[in-house]
Amino acid sequence: MIELKNISKSFGEHHVLKNVSAKFYKGKVNFIIGRSGSGKSVMTKCTVGLLEPDEGKVLFDGRDFTAMNQRMRKEVHKEIGMLFQGGALFDSMTVSENIKFPLKMFSQMTDQEMDVRAEDCLKRVMLEGHGDKYTRELSGGMQKRVGIARAISMNPKYLFCDEPNSGLDPQTAIVIDNLIIDITREYGMTTVVVSHDMNSVIEASDTIHFIHEGEIAFEGDNQEMMVSQSEKLNEFIYASKLMQKLRDR
Repeated sequence: MIELKNISKSFGEHHVLKNVSAKFYKGKVNFIIGRSGSGKSVMTKCTVGLLEPDEGKVLFDGRDFTAMNQRMRKEVHKEIGMLFQGGALFDSMTVSENIKFPLKMFSQMTDQEMDVRAEDCLKRVMLEGHGDKYTRELSGGMQKRVGIARAISMNPKYLFCDEPNSGLDPQTAIVIDNLIIDITREYGMTTVVVSHDMNSVIEASDTIHFIHEGEIAFEGDNQEMMVSQSEKLNEFIYASKLMQKLRDR
């Protein structure tokens, strides 16, 4: 489990996060939703150490990440897999080389062991036999699956996904959603997904955290979300669904 306790973060006079507390559970797909500029990205960056909170604590299975030195944090980072919005794959590398990149940086595996691990990860995302291709040769959906394969290469305890369905058609988005659900259950990971895609939120989420103007305005599951009396949450859901319909026309 990942727990945020009373996290605050400001940039000058702009208070981005205001005493935010949240729990992300093991073996669950935990969503963070909210409008652009609401604090989602800053909240995630504070969680993984890309930004330092001004106040509060971040706990990884009870370990106080905010109190750790860089050497201790590096050990936690080895347990974290990241799926970036734009994929962040290296065009100059093959698919297999992309997957092995974190293994070369953080593991003590031999070249042969890394080759086996990369192929295992490709099989897990249904891309076996594509290891020798370059990422630019793949479709957007296939690139996202390579990103997932790289994210799980270190067998992480925690998985962070930033807008995993961005730029994908609805059918491919369903494939990615189901893959995230399956690997979360299979690996017993604590998965945190930042998303604007309400279809994914409804279909793939176990828990939902709606952040509004730097504060958690709703926390619950998708059934509770749909009957919530939160005016701000309902405005966000309606606007998101409306935009989705317009995009699908």
